[in-house]
Amino acid sequence: MTATMKLKLNLGPQHPSTHGVLRLILELEGEKILSCEPDIGYLHRGMEKMAEKMSYIQYLPTVDRIDYLAGCFYSELLCRIVEQAFEVELPDKVRAIRVMLLELNRISSHLLWVGAFLMDLGAISPYFYAFREREMILRYFEKLTGQRMMYNYFVFGGVRKDIAYLEDVEEIISVLPDKINDYEKIITENPIFLKRTSGKGVLELDTAVNHAITGVNLRASGLNYDLRNIDYLYKGFDFGAVVLDGKDCWARYKARIMEMRESVNIIHQALEYLKSAPALEQKLINPLNLKLPEGDYYAEIEAPRGLASCFVRSLGDDRPYRLKWRTGSYYSVNLLRKLLVGEYLNDAIAIAGSLDIILPEVDK
Repeated sequence: MTATMKLKLNLGPQHPSTHGVLRLILELEGEKILSCEPDIGYLHRGMEKMAEKMSYIQYLPTVDRIDYLAGCFYSELLCRIVEQAFEVELPDKVRAIRVMLLELNRISSHLLWVGAFLMDLGAISPYFYAFREREMILRYFEKLTGQRMMYNYFVFGGVRKDIAYLEDVEEIISVLPDKINDYEKIITENPIFLKRTSGKGVLELDTAVNHAITGVNLRASGLNYDLRNIDYLYKGFDFGAVVLDGKDCWARYKARIMEMRESVNIIHQALEYLKSAPALEQKLINPLNLKLPEGDYYAEIEAPRGLASCFVRSLGDDRPYRLKWRTGSYYSVNLLRKLLVGEYLNDAIAIAGSLDIILPEVDK
């Protein structure tokens, strides 16, 4: 009996299902994956190095692009760094506005993921359904901020202007629960989807922890860790962390579906407060000549793709001496070295897609 030939295969970087220019160098024995080496850097934009040459207010509009599907989270992180340095305490209304917009941004990100993930597996219709609801959120952001993706709405000490068009938010959260139910009817128990996701890409909890995996991918492996539970911004909001122990692609899908429902719950609470809140009063930090006191600063947040954080070292100048971003996608790409070994080639896209990786977060 002849031995099966070993083959090296490049999956990407030009591939519609790698969600960006990601190259996976796979070693195969037949259809079985023996090793995986992620090759990144094709999209590198120097976002961290740029910060050393720009003032804080010049840098702020660019950070939405680190994760262009969830830009509010990175704006929030840079604002937190500056607010921490100047010991600014945000008014309750500002906190409610930021929480509402962050959770809307989280849902829009998850909706795109659901649609793209199903299209990766060959199901076209859910892609259009998910984008239909996502469009409602993008239109609201466009009315509020003038932008559909790079919002630049959070500023140092508060928000750029008072919240508006709350009736649009009310319509969004009234529609979403039924639409999410529709997704579940189409997807969750679909026999083809179950065949493609159940038992595939099993991420054991110790492996997830050892690879610094956070967010939905960690909670779908059984660990109850959601940074929002200890985040001062979410103080006073009543919500629960979504934790499953399935550990496979299906569990990661289900966890995101459940998390969208939880985000709707949070938005509803913020909206009820904002509908009767007084006019916005905030003390913004003057961005002109803004110089952070000398020292090290760190901020973190629960972003759609896991824990996101920002580290800044300041020498007392009007720009960072060093700035570093921590992004969930970067660690998920590294996890593929472990997760794809022993799996079959036709499951590689399903497994990679289930981790919700986008390359701007990797090649930052």
